[in-house]
Amino acid sequence: MRGRIGSAKIGVFAEGTHRVVDIPRCEIHHPLINRVALALKASIRELNVACYSDNAHAGLVRALQIAVERSSQTAQVVLVCNAGEPASAQPLLEALAARVGPELHSLWWNGNPELTNRVLGDSFHRISGPECLVETIGGAKVFFPPAAFGQSNLDLFDRIVAQIHASVPDGSHLVELYAGCGGIGLGLVSRARSVVFNELGAASLAGLDRGLAELPADVRERARVVRGSAEAASTEIRRDSVVIVDPPRKGLGPELLEALGARTPERLIYVSCGLDSFARDVGVLVSQGLSFESATAYDLFPYTRHIEILAEFRRTPSDVG
Repeated sequence: MRGRIGSAKIGVFAEGTHRVVDIPRCEIHHPLINRVALALKASIRELNVACYSDNAHAGLVRALQIAVERSSQTAQVVLVCNAGEPASAQPLLEALAARVGPELHSLWWNGNPELTNRVLGDSFHRISGPECLVETIGGAKVFFPPAAFGQSNLDLFDRIVAQIHASVPDGSHLVELYAGCGGIGLGLVSRARSVVFNELGAASLAGLDRGLAELPADVRERARVVRGSAEAASTEIRRDSVVIVDPPRKGLGPELLEALGARTPERLIYVSCGLDSFARDVGVLVSQGLSFESATAYDLFPYTRHIEILAEFRRTPSDVG
């Protein structure tokens, strides 16, 4: 978000710049996202609020994050401000809440006063509404706090999760690295022998804990969480494991690739959002005794050059011991 005092531009950065391309009625967005953005513009104009300036490192409103809960069709809204505390944004938050009305799921202030390219700062304050969005994915309730990672195209992500679930045999020893809030693995706990979830991010771990707490006690006993890096959790991988990885765009690190080669699980399911890193990792994994079985591309990011890839590997028959 950028613009002059009282006149906000809300959209995306032009490639390679911090110049915002205003998208007042984006046809790709959920209509509610557009309505919230227009409500914020009107509130900024009404109160004559200044938007953030990169050069001056001044101005209050820095970014806007909106996520829509499918079941309620309401919006979780995060106003990112160039401030260390929420008091300066209180009139704007109140005006925004009044304009959005019953379509507001929850309203959050986020403080990001640092000179950084990060969108979200570390400080969150809940103004109103529930702590998490709740989505049903793969038959399980999944909880998303505002700072947690979540797929923006959940309807298509449902299809990815269904394909993954179809590839995981009942009674498996499952290890999910980069588990996030549990969107893939929570629905597998009920039919697995055991599940090890791994996640590093504090907000995602909070969502994962909420999701696990929703499971029946006898099912929940089959799961545990290893908090920290995927590399540190790689010791949980066994020869009979089914391993699921959904890493960031940079792909799998050398230490984790080495662990997968040394432990050579029965099956590896790889969800990738970076084609270059995925191609690199495939070469390493195949050289280490995993056979590349299949790959499916999903267009989670319409009108961009990015695709999501779901790939499956199995231990090669000759790799015994």
